[in-house]
Formats: sequence, C-alpha cells, structure tokens
Amino acid sequence: MELNLNTLSLKELRELQNQVAKAISTYEDRRKKEVLAELEEMARERGFTWAELTSGPPPRRRAPGAAKYANPANPADTWSGRGRKPNWFIAALAAGKSPEDMAI
Repeated sequence: MELNLNTLSLKELRELQNQVAKAISTYEDRRKKEVLAELEEMARERGFTWAELTSGPPPRRRAPGAAKYANPANPADTWSGRGRKPNWFIAALAAGKSPEDMAI
C-alpha cells in the first residue's frame, strides 16, 4: 500500500489522521476479539464450548467474621477485628480503653 501524502489535500490528510488515530485506539480490542475467536474455534474443534472451559469453580467467599468487639455506648454496634477499625473503636482507645475492655 503505497500512499503519496504529498498529493493529498489538507482535508484528506486530517481525515487520514483521524482514521489512523481511531485504528490505533481500537487495535487492542480488535486483537482481543481475534484471539477470542481463535480460542472458541479451538474449543469447538475439541468438542467443548468456550463457556464450559472458562467456567471454573465459583470463587470462594469468606464468611463474615464473628463479632469480637462491641461499642461500649451501643452494644449492637460490633466489629470482628478484621479490616479497618471503626471510629467508635478508635475513639474508645483514645479515651483510654483497651481492646480487652470492649471484647465480647
């Protein structure tokens, strides 16, 4: 494909520039679709569907942790000790309480 840019008008050059920019921005998506089509064809040749091969066991979900600490001002407000400390826990520690004082 030989294209003489010197013979194109400014309007044609800008249109070409826009087409090139669009082609570059969609390149990765087009490649992914091509590879996915190849993989689906390979699976079909071997007697599988792509969905059968990509559906593995369901992801493991962690059970919610049991409450270990309770808010002294509101015992219904609890914390398992996992993740970010709640504000009431931080405030109680700052007020001089120990984690053992708030343990359930």
